[in-house]
Amino acid sequence: MEINGVEIEDTFAEAFPIKIARLLVTGATRHWAYVSANEMTGFGTSVVGCPAEAGIECYKATGNPDGRAGYLVQICHMSDKALETQLIMRVGQCAITSATAAVFNAMPEENTEKMFDTGYKERFFGDGFEKEDELAGRKIWRIPRMDGEFIVENSMGIADGVAGGNFFIMGKTQASALMAAEAAVDALWDVEGVITPFPGGIVASGSKVGSNKYSFLRASVNEKYCPTLKDNDEVESNIPEEANCVYELVINGLDEESVKEATRVGIEAACTVPGIVKISAGNYGGKLGKYKINLKDLF
Repeated sequence: MEINGVEIEDTFAEAFPIKIARLLVTGATRHWAYVSANEMTGFGTSVVGCPAEAGIECYKATGNPDGRAGYLVQICHMSDKALETQLIMRVGQCAITSATAAVFNAMPEENTEKMFDTGYKERFFGDGFEKEDELAGRKIWRIPRMDGEFIVENSMGIADGVAGGNFFIMGKTQASALMAAEAAVDALWDVEGVITPFPGGIVASGSKVGSNKYSFLRASVNEKYCPTLKDNDEVESNIPEEANCVYELVINGLDEESVKEATRVGIEAACTVPGIVKISAGNYGGKLGKYKINLKDLF
């Protein structure tokens, strides 16, 4: 199968279940809403080494509880308890300290599996000066701070989501592969319910589970997709001869369908860029997760 002359490998991306919280972070301006959302999702590429996976989903200009501009963000973890801790830490250390920020629950009711009393716990920072209130039908806390008040919704919902959806972009040059990856990330801003948690939405160092040599590693380089190892006799390279750069997009989402849609949209966008040789995906034969996203079935 080909799209615009680009080969789509007959393979599947292997994804796995994860717990997701979805928050709306608003600010006095779009800039300050972004600053707050960006800060809250820092150090959030992979639960292999980060305290959570996190990313900005999209910009939300209207329909927000306080009438201000905002960004939807997702915080993800394998454990309910660890996710609750991450919400408390990221709201408490990143949002409360960010100029003009406010935080609301943004998990759709139909997805919600459980509620955390995140805002209730954050309110103790007010040292007794905090006030319970209602805004747009939501229970909130008003916590005094030096630029006015920090508004946070009392409860935040979590859902059983999907993590690890992915696809590989193989280009003739680093420039063409990077341009295609950027085009794919840009296209995903229009897909509701997904994030790409790695830097700029792009993975430059795709990994495999464990290590061939070092038993203490949870993950190590995916040597089959490293261009500099194509001619190494110890490596069974999966890269076409004409490809000299590979980038990966990892996609987390509220459900399997949103991850599939994001994968389809991202691949189509990547295939519009000249110099792309092949699209593939990462899997471990079904041993990592229960979700198999077959690339050809997306089209």
